[in-house]
Amino acid sequence: MPVFGLIDGNSFYCSAERAFAPELRGVPLVVLSNNDGCATARTKEAKALGIKMGEPWHLAQRRPECKAVEWRSSNYPLYGDMSRRMYEVLAAHVPQVEPYSIDEMFLDLAGMTDLEAFCRRLRDEVRRVAKIPTCVGIGPSKTIAKLANRIAKDDFTLRGVCDLRDEAARAIWYDELLVSMVWGIGGKTVEKLNRLGITTIADFVQLEPQQVRDILTVTGARVQAELRGQSCLPLTLMPPPRQAIAVTRSFGRLVTSWGDMREAVAAFATRAGEKLRGEGLEAGHLSVFAHTSPHNGDDWYSGARAAQIEPTADTLALVGNAVRLLRAFWRPRYRYFKAGVMLGELAPARKQAGMFATRDVEKSARAMAALDAVNARFGRGTLHPAATGMFKAWAGRQARHSPRYTTRAKEMLVAKAF
Repeated sequence: MPVFGLIDGNSFYCSAERAFAPELRGVPLVVLSNNDGCATARTKEAKALGIKMGEPWHLAQRRPECKAVEWRSSNYPLYGDMSRRMYEVLAAHVPQVEPYSIDEMFLDLAGMTDLEAFCRRLRDEVRRVAKIPTCVGIGPSKTIAKLANRIAKDDFTLRGVCDLRDEAARAIWYDELLVSMVWGIGGKTVEKLNRLGITTIADFVQLEPQQVRDILTVTGARVQAELRGQSCLPLTLMPPPRQAIAVTRSFGRLVTSWGDMREAVAAFATRAGEKLRGEGLEAGHLSVFAHTSPHNGDDWYSGARAAQIEPTADTLALVGNAVRLLRAFWRPRYRYFKAGVMLGELAPARKQAGMFATRDVEKSARAMAALDAVNARFGRGTLHPAATGMFKAWAGRQARHSPRYTTRAKEMLVAKAF
């Protein structure tokens, strides 16, 4: 019989920041979105002050109770590497691990004994090695494990682990919890169920399966079956193939010059190429867009172009094509707020090459391998196309960006002898 665990990092971005800055422990901390805009992660101390997820920080920080809140700009290289470390700890102790998001991973716990004690030891090991505090939910299906994880977060008496394998124990919780807490049941679905008098998980589970299918289609029926203890979602160890790659950004300041916009789009294409090669893919379609802000009273303009390209993961080829498409819709009199590059028609590298290739595929592959090797060793952007510029005046605001402690040699912590 399958047994699933779901482990996730508590306030993951904040915990990653605290791992290298002990002075942040125990104080209210918020990590902001791109351009230092909105709260995307909050510690329990920050939540207690009333800071909401997604709340604009320029408004929240004006409140007197928020004066003592520490905040950091988002540091995605750090968070991604901390997620990798967390995965490696789990993979060393559990037969199968399925990453669900940067801070959540499903575990195969079938056949293990004394599961609560095991999961507590697993939490301790993740905390010791990866420095991330976690909670674990256990259940006979992924949906129940996800629910148990949420309960473990909210109920401190459980000490970070909630086991809902027992049907009687589930029934008690189902009577108390709103159906909105269930993974896979969104706001519109909740409204629909509430209109039918279905408010708790127990109400939903007790419905006839055919009625659920009629109301919520096969997806809702699968959620109900999972809540009843029937596993419908096995572990997926191989992620589904990518359909597209997008790199988009809001600018730190409005872009008005062709040079700045060209550099930004070139940088986005460069990052998209890194993602392509990281997954062993090539792209056969490329699109570029840019638009003004809909909120500041400027004249609205949104431009975009797309084209089939010779299948490639070569950064220089992607940059060249992206800049060519940008030039076709560039209008100089506007103040641009956001732009992006998107790649489509993805396929395994060298599986979609045409008969009349215009570049030496082998030479390109060697050049990109050397580029990636240097950047992997010395930090992303150490080597980059000249078209991406040096100073990046268009880059997002990051007033309090912590060091990339684990991925950039110059920014690692240094132990000093006394």
